[in-house]
Formats: sequence, C-alpha cells, structure tokens
Amino acid sequence: MNEDLHEIHAEPATSMTAPTQTDVGSVFVSNYPPYSFWKPEFLPDAERALHQPPTSNTVGLYLHIPFCRKRCKFCYFRVYTQKNKDEVQTYLDALSQEVALYSALPSVAGRPLKFVYFGGGTPSFISAKHLKSLCRKLKDAISWKGAEEITFECEPGTLTEAKLETIRDVGVTRLSLGVESFNDFVLEENGRAHRSKEIYRVMPWIRDLQFQQLNIDLIAGMVGETWDTWSDGVEKTLALGPDSVTIYQMELPYNTVFSNQLVRGGLRIPLADWDTKRAWHDYAFARFAEKGYVLSSAYTMVKRKEDRFVYRNSVWHGTDMIGAGVASFSHMSGVHFQNYTDWNEYIPAVRSGRLPLSRAYKTSPRERLIREMILQLKLGTIPPDYFREKFSTNILKEFAQEFEDLQKQGYLEIMQPNRIVLSRMGLLRVDQLLPEFYDPAFRNARYT
Repeated sequence: MNEDLHEIHAEPATSMTAPTQTDVGSVFVSNYPPYSFWKPEFLPDAERALHQPPTSNTVGLYLHIPFCRKRCKFCYFRVYTQKNKDEVQTYLDALSQEVALYSALPSVAGRPLKFVYFGGGTPSFISAKHLKSLCRKLKDAISWKGAEEITFECEPGTLTEAKLETIRDVGVTRLSLGVESFNDFVLEENGRAHRSKEIYRVMPWIRDLQFQQLNIDLIAGMVGETWDTWSDGVEKTLALGPDSVTIYQMELPYNTVFSNQLVRGGLRIPLADWDTKRAWHDYAFARFAEKGYVLSSAYTMVKRKEDRFVYRNSVWHGTDMIGAGVASFSHMSGVHFQNYTDWNEYIPAVRSGRLPLSRAYKTSPRERLIREMILQLKLGTIPPDYFREKFSTNILKEFAQEFEDLQKQGYLEIMQPNRIVLSRMGLLRVDQLLPEFYDPAFRNARYT
C-alpha cells in the first residue's frame, strides 16, 4: 500500500458519526474535494493547465504498475493478475509513451523532477529486463537527475537478488516492502501472495545492497489478526530494524472480496472494530518509540529525522504531479485529472498520441487551502503561518469552530502563536476527523 492518490474510494465517515464496527466504506482521505466531483466536462481545464507554464515550482512523477500475483481480499486498487509477458510489455510501452507526451508540454518541459514513485499494484512484479527498459525510456523523456527521492514498492515473493540489484541500479533510494503481517494464517486469510519465509529470504539481499531507506508496511486489523499475532509482528518488525515503518488501519472500501462477503451475509472471521485497530496502532507506535523511532506522520515512524518521505510531503504541500498509467491521478496548476480506468481505453489512447484523460476538476483557492490543511494535519502538526503566507488566510479564524470542537474532544491542541498539534488520540483517527473541515457542498458526498 501507499500514501498516494491512486485508490478507488467510497464515502468517508465523519468524526461525529464514525461507527465503532468496521463497515463497508472508505475512511482514508487522500484528496479534496471528493473525486465524485471530477467530471469529463471539466477536461478542458486540464488541457489548459497542461498547455500553459506551471504555477508551481516543483513537479513529481507517479508511475502506476498495475500487476500483482494475486488480488488481496481487501484490495480496491486498479490491478491485473492475469496479464502475460507480452501484455506487460504492451502496458510498459504505453506508460513510457505517456510520460514522453507529458514531457513535450509547456507545463512539464524542462522541469526537474522532485521525486519519482513506482506504485501499484506491485512494481516488483515486472522483470528486471522490463524494469531496465522502462527506466531507460522514462529517463530519455524526463531527467531524474537531481530527484530527491525515488521510491519503489515491493512484494517480498516477487523479489530476487538480481531484481533487487536492478532496482537499486536504476536509482531507487527508498524501498517500500509490503509485509502487512508476519503471520502466515493472517496472510493466507487475507489473500496475500507472499508468506513470512519470503520476508526473511529477501532481507539479507536488501541489507547488502544498502538502499538509502527501507520502509516496511503493516496493516492493523487484517482478518484473523489477534493481539498476540499483532504484537508478535511488531516485535519481528523491530528485529528487522527498518529505517521507517508505515501502519495502515484496515478498512473495507466497496468492490473488494471482503466487502462483497460482508454485504452478502458476513465474514467467516469477524473483523476487528475501530477501537481495537486504533489500540493495535497505538501499541506499535509506543513500541517503536521505545526503540528510538520518531513520529513522521499519523501512519509512519522513522529512525532518522532525515528520512523525509519527499513524495508524501510534496503531495501534501500542493506540488504538481504527473500520474502516469491506467487510472492514475495527476494535478497541475490547481487542476486535478484522472486517466482512463480501463485497460482497453488507456492503451489505445496513448498509442494514438493522446493523453488518456477521463475526468478533471479545477480547484478554487479555498479548495486548495482546505486540501493542503487536511492532508498536512496527517503530519500531526501544522503551522498556521504557512497558510497565512501561501493562501492569505488565518486558518485559526476561518475554521475556528472546527478547531474548537476537535480541541474540546481532545483530538488536538492549539499551541499559540503558531502551532496546531494533534493528540495521540487524534492521530489514531485522523482520517475520521478531516471531513469536519469540508465545505457543506462536499460533506457526506460520495468520494469516487
């Protein structure tokens, strides 16, 4: 998993109405306004933004690699599990061609990349040969020289020593390993492709190759998880000593295997409720803190403060981003837009020399302010002066009632004169709090 904008979301809960039980519906907030307000008729706004000089100083590149060995039972991403090598090559050719199309536009041409992010799906699904060829074409289109961070998501069972060497050689600085759980029963029950032995098989290779940063992902509340399996997984993560750990709380967006089972009559093994998931998350953060890790966001702890998560921080501070690949999301000069979500629309569009855009939304200054404010709240602290300088708005006055309500509930504290700090309780449920800041037109709206 990742902290990106490439999910397919449903309705978010609000802090005042959030249920205790884990029901069908998305909670994680990745953007604002909700995606359901993006429309095909707004695509001319995207075209204008792309054909004009940029209004932002920085730009990043997200590359969606939509292939997996299996679809996890909680997965809601646009992924494919039955594509052969020729089809993979066809897609990667289209991906590099799409990036080349962007590179010629006034909004992108000549701009250095701040970050590159290989997300999925499972980027490590593709072969070393495919990866080398893809990266060569991408670098010919847009230079990576000077990029502050290049991230690559991996599933342990897809890795070999040779493939890891290729991943390092193409310039990857942060390897993100999707462990999710160390318990084989939990992994199997949730449809994960890998098993625990594959985690331990790849770790010596990763250490020997000395990537600048190794991140391990965990999910609190997978089906079959217990206090014993969770605490055991936390200790095993600590024993591996990753540079950073990212923890997501299990949710069930629509159109997943588990969601469909729950709607049809229930799951064989009950889901952990939100209180339990937050307790597991809290326990893990406490254990990592005991071992010297420090908070980086509501989801992440790091060993070193210099491990900055450039991709995350850039997106949450409004940088421009090209999202290449089927179903990918982009934003340029205040305009959001998404690619076709269907393989049979995406591939032909790119082959014909067209950007494969399907819908868009042009944000207002207020919407951009709210988007940055709620996403940066996930960092655990925000400085009001940042928003005063960038948006000419005093958020403590503009959102006085919302901040006051959350402060009364113990979710945050306003530290005068220039700091808003979430409590641990607020951090553990931050995504359920953020809709409190939505403008009325976007509250309780469908998210996709």
